[in-house]
Parts: sequence; structure tokens; C-alpha cells
Amino acid sequence: MAQQKEIISTVNSLIETLKDGQRGFKEAADAVKDPQLKTLFNEYSLQRSRFAGELQSEAVRLGESKPEDSSSVTGAMHRAWIDLKSAVTSGDDHAILAECERGEDSAVKEYRDAMGKEELSSPIRQIVSRQYTEVQNAHDRVKQLRDATKTS
Repeated sequence: MAQQKEIISTVNSLIETLKDGQRGFKEAADAVKDPQLKTLFNEYSLQRSRFAGELQSEAVRLGESKPEDSSSVTGAMHRAWIDLKSAVTSGDDHAILAECERGEDSAVKEYRDAMGKEELSSPIRQIVSRQYTEVQNAHDRVKQLRDATKTS
């Protein structure tokens, strides 16, 4: 039972992280000028929503009657995305990309930490592993775009 609670806690933590990213990418999409960035950020926001839904379903399957359904209000992830607000008000695509990358740094770390937990059962580990790969890819893409806007 204690192991079950630990797994649910890990899943709920990832859901919070995903909700932070969903909101952050949506704010970024609304703020950037570049239409391709708008599209990309909206896609990442939807992706995070989909990932959170997958993990919420797993939490319910594990016996959690009320899986996490909101973003965090404390912690590094929330602070990283909050800093996005100041970049958004500046309307500077490079600054917005830099803040998105910071948020993604936190997301990658959360997923790495989750992957390191031995108690994750096989089906959940597979979902988390697949999501981790996609979150890492999003991070790398945002970083690449940030670097490209710095030089242009």
C-alpha cells in the first residue's frame, strides 16, 4: 500500500508539472509574434494536456479517486513558468523562448526523477518513459529556437 501511495504521488507530481507546462506554453503562444512559434507552443500546450490526461487515467486505475488536475503553486516548475509572464509582457520572442526553455528544464528534471523511482510499475514506467522522450525533444527544440533567435 505504501508503494502504491508513492507511485500515485509521483504520478500526481508529473501531472502538476504537465499542467504548469500546458499553461506556460499557452501563455507563450498568446504572446509571441512569430506565427510558427504560436503554432508550436499551442501544440506543446495540447501535448501537455494530453499527457496529463494519460497520467490522470493511470492514477485512477491505481485507486486514486481524485488525481491531480491543476498546476503547482509552489516549487521550481511554477517559478520557472511564472517568470514567463515578464517575458510575455516584453513581447520579445527570444525572451519568451528562453523562459519556455527554463520551464522545460524543470519538466525534464521532474521526468528524470520519476524515471529513477524503482517502484514505478511497468505500464506507468512505459508511459512516463515515452512522455519523457517527447518532453526532452520539446526542450531541445525550444532551446534550438532560442539559440536561433539570439543570432538573428
